[in-house]
Amino acid sequence: MKVLLVDDEKLALHSFNRLLKDYNDIDIVAMTQDPREALILAEHGAIDVVFLDIEMPEMNGMVLAEKLMEIKPELRIVFVTAYNEYAIQAFEVNALDYLLKPVQRNRLAVTIQRLHKQFLSVTEDNKTPQYVLCCMQSLYLRDDQNQVQSFQWRTLKAQELFAYLLHYRGQTVQKDSILEVLWFDSDLEKASNLLHTTMYQVRRTLKRLNVDIQIKYIDNGYRLEIGTVSLDMDQWEQALVESLPVRTDTIDRHHRLFAQYNGDYLEAYDYIWAESERERLRALWLILAKQLAQYHVQTGQLLEAFHFYVIALERFPFNEEIAWEAMKLQAELGNTYEVKKLFDKLCENLSNELGIVPNANIQQWYDQLIMRT
Repeated sequence: MKVLLVDDEKLALHSFNRLLKDYNDIDIVAMTQDPREALILAEHGAIDVVFLDIEMPEMNGMVLAEKLMEIKPELRIVFVTAYNEYAIQAFEVNALDYLLKPVQRNRLAVTIQRLHKQFLSVTEDNKTPQYVLCCMQSLYLRDDQNQVQSFQWRTLKAQELFAYLLHYRGQTVQKDSILEVLWFDSDLEKASNLLHTTMYQVRRTLKRLNVDIQIKYIDNGYRLEIGTVSLDMDQWEQALVESLPVRTDTIDRHHRLFAQYNGDYLEAYDYIWAESERERLRALWLILAKQLAQYHVQTGQLLEAFHFYVIALERFPFNEEIAWEAMKLQAELGNTYEVKKLFDKLCENLSNELGIVPNANIQQWYDQLIMRT
């Protein structure tokens, strides 16, 4: 393992260097007191592990770790600090490890064992599983064996930061834009530090999962690239666009697509910034639902058609067109009571949520139906 040591105290560097000399499989590539030199060494040198002091005057170790990970995401970071409480709270979960100064030999041995396990794991399994990243309803991964893996986010902000960059995948999102959306209620310095900490958490989570998703720092912004990972929503939308309109020869495929849509885009999270994309995909799903219903009406399968309208109304309870079509089907089936239930429910929804009544055409149609019966 090729190691870089970073500490603003020269004595601490040499002391730690002597401790690491006991390990034959560790090659100390360089020692530096300058965080800027550490960045250059990481960019141009072969480095596997960085032992990094947290409290440094020119650049905080957390900020430096973030920049190092931007240059080389596969780096292992071990924090070294004299501040026990600070290290535990901030880095116990996210760093590979942390060490307290003065570093004890027996504690260092534990860290080296952890490093060995990580490198052994990479050696034994250097094939990245093929994942589908699912964002219908909630975020999770599904591998090529159809096994589900959940993201173990350290904080809710880490989850939202990942989701926000995923939302703009393949595009560079400026740092200022991220701060404005996710940390609008914090001052600039605090928000920037929170972004660095949270980005580090996100990268560590992705690394633990061994998933081909990278976050790169480009032109004062961040870009998420999904590599070989597929998105369920992308797959679903592409299959839908390529297969419409609904026809006899495609009906089975469209039934499957309808069943696959098991939740709106990021529906489980209250992300305002995701609303426009959520509505766009919901509109595509509604097109599919209406075409399936119309197909079954044309083939005389009225109950089957009604089934699709009912499901559509669950997602679009204020859609008068869908409610009216459902009422017409029940009227044709002779179920006046069901028509009344649908009409009353529509009136209730529109009144309670929007403060309006059904449009005049629906009201007139309904009144005439009731008069006839």
